[in-house]
Amino acid sequence: MDRFAPLAVTGRVARIREEPLVSRSAAVFVSTAVVLDEARLVDGRQSQTALLVARGARRLLRAMGYVTLPEVPLPSGRRADLMALAGDGELLIVEIKSSLADFRVDQKWPDYRAHCDRLFFAIPPTLDPAIMPPEAGLIVADGFGAELLREAPTHRLAPATRRA
Repeated sequence: MDRFAPLAVTGRVARIREEPLVSRSAAVFVSTAVVLDEARLVDGRQSQTALLVARGARRLLRAMGYVTLPEVPLPSGRRADLMALAGDGELLIVEIKSSLADFRVDQKWPDYRAHCDRLFFAIPPTLDPAIMPPEAGLIVADGFGAELLREAPTHRLAPATRRA
């Protein structure tokens, strides 16, 4: 039986494999953690460009003091590409757009505002930053790092929403 658990120190995910160890009195489960590398966490929904943008954006956010999580399910049924949490409790969502077509087709980004304090777009260097809406912050990223081009406006979550 396999299940997955985050590793707090590295931010990576470990597969916990529980194998029955049979004894005369009862079956006992022994857990073994196997660290997976980030490339093996690809589920086929992300393009190679999107994966590289996510990697660079996560590096930037970590350097800014945030802890990041990819592909976070939200209470509304949506899924945030990246979510970041600061030490003071500030919550960011980063929506990754890998191409102009990706941006034009996917217009659900305003829905993410209800789940964060600040909303950002992360795009590759090949995409024109001028097409991104000014209502969100902007990060330009590749597989090696990222640059914050525009700060996101702050719209603090209500305390009751934050606790939910």
